[in-house]
Amino acid sequence: MRTYGILALAASLVTASAQALQGFNYGSVFTNNAPITGGEYERLFNTAKQLAGTSGAFTSARLFTTIQAGTPNLPTEAIAAADATQTKLLLGIFLSSTEEQFQNELTALRSAIAQYGQRLVDLVIGISVGSEDLYRISPTGILNRSNPGEGPDAVVRRINAVRQALAGTILSGAPIGHVDTWTAYVNSSNAAVISACDFIGVDAYPYFQNTQANSIENGESLFFAAYDATVAVSQGKPVWITETGWPVSGPTENQAVPSTQNAETYWDSVGCRVFGQINTFWYTLQDAFPNAPSPSFGVVGSTLSTTPLYDLTCPSDSESSSSSAGSPSPSSPVAPPAGTSDSPPDRETSTTPAPGSPGSNSGSPGSNSGATGSNSGSPGSNSGSGSNGGSSGSNNDGSGSAPVENTVPPTVKTVMTYVTVTTCPVTYTSGVEMKTSMTTSTVSVTSTHGNTLSTVASPPSTPSPSSAPGACPANLNGDFEFPHLIVPVDKNQPDAALGTSFNGLITPTVSSLFNFDFPASLQGRTCSLVFLFPTRDQLQTSNYTLSGSGGFLVERLKEPADSTTSFNNQPEVNVTVNTIPSVQPGNSYVLGFGGCFSNVRIGYKVSATGSLDLDYFQDYNPAPIGLYVTVC
Repeated sequence: MRTYGILALAASLVTASAQALQGFNYGSVFTNNAPITGGEYERLFNTAKQLAGTSGAFTSARLFTTIQAGTPNLPTEAIAAADATQTKLLLGIFLSSTEEQFQNELTALRSAIAQYGQRLVDLVIGISVGSEDLYRISPTGILNRSNPGEGPDAVVRRINAVRQALAGTILSGAPIGHVDTWTAYVNSSNAAVISACDFIGVDAYPYFQNTQANSIENGESLFFAAYDATVAVSQGKPVWITETGWPVSGPTENQAVPSTQNAETYWDSVGCRVFGQINTFWYTLQDAFPNAPSPSFGVVGSTLSTTPLYDLTCPSDSESSSSSAGSPSPSSPVAPPAGTSDSPPDRETSTTPAPGSPGSNSGSPGSNSGATGSNSGSPGSNSGSGSNGGSSGSNNDGSGSAPVENTVPPTVKTVMTYVTVTTCPVTYTSGVEMKTSMTTSTVSVTSTHGNTLSTVASPPSTPSPSSAPGACPANLNGDFEFPHLIVPVDKNQPDAALGTSFNGLITPTVSSLFNFDFPASLQGRTCSLVFLFPTRDQLQTSNYTLSGSGGFLVERLKEPADSTTSFNNQPEVNVTVNTIPSVQPGNSYVLGFGGCFSNVRIGYKVSATGSLDLDYFQDYNPAPIGLYVTVC
């Protein structure tokens, strides 16, 4: 039976009124790159209002840009259409572009204020400064060849610039926020963006979570795991759902099959739970005119019609009809392995049809819903919420369930490096004696993520691929587990819950806590706890900073950590796993081995010894870096 976290939903309610707003996403061009005109926006908005089965509830629209396509800086004609149809607007300011383009957005916004005056104030429910910019600058976004992104400092600077541009105008009271993937929000390095916002918008697509069990049966739990994780780090700010949906056609992504039947199931299980409860912008009304992209998410086909492709009537027992409806309890968010994705192609479209301009349709199908670009986002991916089906709450007594995908996505190259391995002791399950072996040898550390072998470092001599007798090798060649949550704790900020992180941060004052979920299928197998530390020139999608000298103190905790863990309330240490006196790049450390835990979540703490100061992005892509459990 699913458990609902009523408080998580209550914290996200965006208005004091009984009904939150709901609408669709709208781009600036059709799939043939032709600009959408005011008359066409008006037909789209009227169609959304009159969709069969929705009782006229879709009266809002989210825009990605304030500039009319085909012009340098004129206000989008969607505003005139919204004025004519009384459609509420979440205006968008395109961000990941040049300063000149950003200034054009501000010019269009100022012109719209002058042109529409109070009518614009009555229409605008908020202004989103950017969309998935933090995701695009992440290693995952770079790997997926997304459009240019922006770091947190740049996003905050431009949020402040929009506030300054609106100061003293009749639109100065409009809420200003940002839209991104949940993985961007739970990365504590992006916390300043949340602080700068009046609201945050989250994009989540279980269909694209192709390294997890992402069948339609798990779509609901995966979505709410991502949503709850965002609420958990939102600093009390309202969390709007700015994009989600299920495709009606396109390729199968792992277990996720596009079809009208599955799109209807997702609408019923996710949409009908949040409609009227949370400001929600569905993806999307129509994305198939004149040509259908792949995948296609439109609730209507290539012909604009108020008759949808599937039934949009919410079930009579839908929880969205009750003010007590909630979402699953907040899960434990973590950084996804780079290379996973869970968003459709980039929705932002160019404000001019010039090929190659920021956010343009080049390289992918566009739509009147703005579907363009490459894959983006990773909420709830393989290293996401701590479970494949949204389950959580396992503990060290073996109760509960925390399944994990052991296979590696087949889309990343294999990389072989040669490193020194030091094998040290660890105990994995009760009843397994401590196995101690201190050996040093040169071995090949191989990450097999596909069928291509790319050698990034040659061995000084023919290696002997060995480790301690009985231990699993210090590589990701076979089955392995990655941490499903990383939480830093700082003894200089003992009461501060620093939240979840993509990075392992290990300094004289900061330790990192790692949660691993061991599925029941590991029972009877052997596991090794390893730390992989390639040289910087071997990394392709990650990076690290290193200063000082020293090593690691590795401890197993009595309980796993969560996003509220601080230095003062961190779990007690169960057992000291080992002390590594010196940690250096170009090495792989087998900390120990033994029988695998199974059907349980285990927490580890890694602290620095000496003056070591290491900050790295946990990533299993070439070359793998960080703390893992290998299975043999």
